[in-house]
Amino acid sequence: MTRQLQLIIKPRITTKSSLNPPLEYFAKKMECIYKDPNAPVETRIKDLLSRMTLQEKIGQMTQIERRVATPSAIKDRCIGSVLSGGGSKPFDKANSADWADMIDGFQNAALDSRLGIPIIYGVDAVHGNNNVYGATIFPHNIGLGATRDADLVRRIGEVTALEVRASGAPYAFAPCVAVSRDPRWGRCYESYSEDTEVVRKMTTLVTGLQGQPPEGHPKGYPFLAGRKNVIACAKHFVGDGGTDYGTNEGNTIITYDDLERIHMAPYLDCISQGVCTVMASYSSWNGSKLHSDRFLLTEILKDKLGFKGIVISDWEALDRLYIPPGSNYRHSILSTINAGIDMVMVPFRFELFLEEFLSLVESGEIPMARIDDAVERILRVKFIAGLFEYPLSDRSLLDVVGCKPHRELAREAVRKSLVLLKNGKDQKIPFLPLDKNAKTILVAGTHADDLGYLCGGWTATWEGTSGRITDGTTILDAIKEVVGSKTEVTYELNPSPETFSGQDFSYAVVAIGEAPYVETGGDDPELKIPFNGAELVSVVADRVPTLVILITGRPLVLEPWLLEKIDALVVAWLPGSECQGITDVIFGDYAFHGRLPMTWFKSVDQLPLHIGKQNSYDPLFPFGFGLTCENKGDSN
Repeated sequence: MTRQLQLIIKPRITTKSSLNPPLEYFAKKMECIYKDPNAPVETRIKDLLSRMTLQEKIGQMTQIERRVATPSAIKDRCIGSVLSGGGSKPFDKANSADWADMIDGFQNAALDSRLGIPIIYGVDAVHGNNNVYGATIFPHNIGLGATRDADLVRRIGEVTALEVRASGAPYAFAPCVAVSRDPRWGRCYESYSEDTEVVRKMTTLVTGLQGQPPEGHPKGYPFLAGRKNVIACAKHFVGDGGTDYGTNEGNTIITYDDLERIHMAPYLDCISQGVCTVMASYSSWNGSKLHSDRFLLTEILKDKLGFKGIVISDWEALDRLYIPPGSNYRHSILSTINAGIDMVMVPFRFELFLEEFLSLVESGEIPMARIDDAVERILRVKFIAGLFEYPLSDRSLLDVVGCKPHRELAREAVRKSLVLLKNGKDQKIPFLPLDKNAKTILVAGTHADDLGYLCGGWTATWEGTSGRITDGTTILDAIKEVVGSKTEVTYELNPSPETFSGQDFSYAVVAIGEAPYVETGGDDPELKIPFNGAELVSVVADRVPTLVILITGRPLVLEPWLLEKIDALVVAWLPGSECQGITDVIFGDYAFHGRLPMTWFKSVDQLPLHIGKQNSYDPLFPFGFGLTCENKGDSN
């Protein structure tokens, strides 16, 4: 090991006992180097690895769900990691303190094991710490891609790290750096853009979550700045946004050169920022399942790109390698571990997993060298994260969760993400900004006063849901706050012609869009506006000047007649909990900033339609399109 590497991987976190330790402390550390926070990380790894049994090693390679993580299972099996699946929480509306209590309980069980190796607790904090009640919920990635603001994304990472740490978790399964080439894909909103360069620009979330590596930090070596940062996860390696027909977990049919150029490039940026973990994709590349693709996971990611952190599987991925699911579980373990997976998200049937895993190693089908490589990587991340010195939650962070500065940052992200697609029926007379002093306003639509719909999937539950799922401000709330008592605001979920009887509205704001969804449940070959959204708009726009706010995780079908009827159209994506960011812009306090991160198609028959298809690129709105309030396009 070079002196430079030794210096860089010396731990940054100092324990209280090491400041003025007694003599017996040093004697103990001489015998147990891995417990010495002042020893180089690689030395600690070597020492601890030499003390571990085979059962303890494969336990470290196992990640289980909290619902089966009993204290005895963690302690006796030396389990390496515990996670909360989407929506899995201590109880409904559990706050950060409740989460910290739960996670500390799991951690204490791990610390009570023979070697006292702490667990890594992982959560799906993909747009803020979105499972925790009261946390700040940021726009989903597609909205952040519309901002083109890499520094904003970095700051969001910093805030997310603080709120995740406050809950006791040191690991966030983010960012998703997929390049989404087809809006029919149910995870489209988890992608920043169809454009590789935009996605690369937004990988600053890694630095926000983990901290900024020092100059000269070794390429591929994981990094974590300290206790206010969390372990990040670049996902899903690789090509998940390029599957045929946008099918989730489908097949990406592409040459290696194009795979590298389009889909792999963002991982280089994540690795250069010291990302600690990379998650394999459910999808396939030219028919080869990524979870068992040794060429991509080991020869490319680990060897060519030099990644020294953990390669982790996705949820129950081993069960999905064969049809019917789970039909050849033993071979799934064999193929994934030998392909280069270091930690397996089991998450429930871990006893069978450990039994079959042990048998495969004892039979020689999985070599010990592969086990030691995986465990070295896992221990490396744990030492770098300071978990041996500070395994338990930091309760001093609880007060920052959902605090005003954090919500102001989310509000900034919302207003910068808005994309103005139409402003005025007459190009010479813009409709926006709206008049704050109007006498009467109609606010309507399924998404005007539904915080769950505004947050989208991966919020409170796995799929997301409707209603007041957390603390936040809806579009209706924000409008009422802006106009105050001087303006009469009428709200109708589904306005009918009778709504307008005897009423003289100055204008209407109609919010429509998609219900929450995740993954395969979001795959959609038609991409029509749900809940009869277009018809609802028609009822209103036929009678009063109308602004439509579209809440969506992707481009949807916009019929020509609909565009003709309305006066203005704003795409707000999935804005999250702070919708004052919408009113900041539509009422003119801030200018429109956002530009389309994806091409807006005319018809689903055109799909996939994205930049790079020059011979057939005929969009409704091109990639990068976005009007200002002066009705001037800005597609730079």
